[in-house]
Amino acid sequence: MAGLNERWRTTARAAGAVDPAVVDAVGAELLERWQEPHRHYHTLTHLAAMLDVIDQYASTAPHPDLVRLAAWCHDAVYDPRASGDRNERDSAALADALLTRLGLPADEVTEVHRLILLTAGHAVDPSDADGALLCDADLAVLAAPEPDYDRYATAIRREYAHVPEPDYRVGRARVLSGLLALPSLYRIPALAARWSHPARANLTRELARLSR
Repeated sequence: MAGLNERWRTTARAAGAVDPAVVDAVGAELLERWQEPHRHYHTLTHLAAMLDVIDQYASTAPHPDLVRLAAWCHDAVYDPRASGDRNERDSAALADALLTRLGLPADEVTEVHRLILLTAGHAVDPSDADGALLCDADLAVLAAPEPDYDRYATAIRREYAHVPEPDYRVGRARVLSGLLALPSLYRIPALAARWSHPARANLTRELARLSR
């Protein structure tokens, strides 16, 4: 937790926040949201993993600090019972309020809002380097080794424990098929080269399991 606190402060200051008390208050709210008890995958572990990818490939994006802010906020609102892209839209609206409270310029707030909405479908324009970095980081888990991927899939099922098994299988298969239908799961060349094959293998394996 202490490490994430410091990462938040560093990112907020780099983006232009100046009041340490407000920075800490906003960070505390975000951390509290990421620790809600109904979360099993969309937790601080997911956030930290995203930030690790963003830090490692920050040079690929023109505005890596805004990408980091988008990562912090992109699942800040997470209700498994919400429909469609409601969570992403609500997270983007929350980001508007929190980043404005930090005193960030309006154009930065608007860009973070835009980036968060990309995580609803992960369809990114080839010229959008900031969007590519955020979405590649968000989808990094898909390329995990099989045991880690299976733990991820199990955690997602736990988040949707309220959904009957037949309905879950249909909905989850729709999500996985949508990911497989993307022109590319990863846009950063180094990540595409390393992660595309294992990610597609994991998705295909889970799809097969859902159809049994």
